[in-house]
Amino acid sequence: MKTSVTHKIGELAKQAGVSVDTIRFYESKGLVSASMRSEAGYRLFSSDDLTRLLFISRAKQVGFTLDEISELLDLKLHPDDHTCQEVKQRTQFKIETVSAKIAELERIKRSLVRLHEACGGTSQSTRQCSILQLLETDDLL
Repeated sequence: MKTSVTHKIGELAKQAGVSVDTIRFYESKGLVSASMRSEAGYRLFSSDDLTRLLFISRAKQVGFTLDEISELLDLKLHPDDHTCQEVKQRTQFKIETVSAKIAELERIKRSLVRLHEACGGTSQSTRQCSILQLLETDDLL
């Protein structure tokens, strides 16, 4: 049930620490929607909407995508239809995804370090640049 405290979009943005454009974008993605409209036609948001917006922001901060956040919101909004195990599984999947990205970034870093160390950094023409030569080979990765 929505609470009676209402906020215009600018007030909501300020309280949530996001931009008005971010709220509009979230609205377009179906993550948040105005609870009601004022007589003048302004979108009005409740305290529950602020709570939802803060939930979205926190979930983004720990790396969830908007699609994943949408799934989490569904789990949160329909608690009798879902289990905590489902939430934990989504978190485990996210951990595995982040771990894979970290491994890929570490591989990229090793390759960049190898490129950097292969170069003497002289003032010679780039025709002799070992970095550019290594980038033409399959030996890099």
